[in-house]
Amino acid sequence: MRLTLSDAPHHPMGKSATATRSRNGRTSASASERAAQDVKNYITAQGYTRLKSELTRLLDVERPDLVKVIAWAASNGDRSENGDYIYGKKRLREIDRRIHYLNKRLDAAEVVDPARRGTSDQIFFGATVTYAYVRGGGEERTIIIVGVDEVDAKRGHVSWLSPIARALMKKRSGDVVTLATPAGEAEIEIIGVRYQPPA
Repeated sequence: MRLTLSDAPHHPMGKSATATRSRNGRTSASASERAAQDVKNYITAQGYTRLKSELTRLLDVERPDLVKVIAWAASNGDRSENGDYIYGKKRLREIDRRIHYLNKRLDAAEVVDPARRGTSDQIFFGATVTYAYVRGGGEERTIIIVGVDEVDAKRGHVSWLSPIARALMKKRSGDVVTLATPAGEAEIEIIGVRYQPPA
């Protein structure tokens, strides 16, 4: 994990986004993997803490408890029709996959403190942005630009790699931005920008 005040670049994959193509026109798997690895894993301190807490719970509580249940179920004889054993092994694989994923995400995390931007009205990672569609009644909406592991649509937490975040990045309060939507292009006006830790 690195602590940074990065600007979260508008085109996060930069030059490495161009994958190598073979003669048959297919992108090589290794090039795609390398490109994916070059995307920064920006995350807020709150998001990092949540992932770390989940990992600790899985390692210290859920996995050991499940191993005990599996051992108990295995001691009951025939495993082929033992529901507790079969379900336990399946759940154990799920937990191990999640532990592996969390370890990788936490190792690659770059924690960004949105509050360090102070009163800036320019949009970067961690910004809380209020905007309104220029056409369509002017109803205001508020989103917070967060890491990919912190997305929560119900709370307005959107990934910094999402189309709306990319469109807003580096813009300022008062700017009008063109956003590509499934229904076509739409213009949104940025009403306000502030920096605060996501709730």
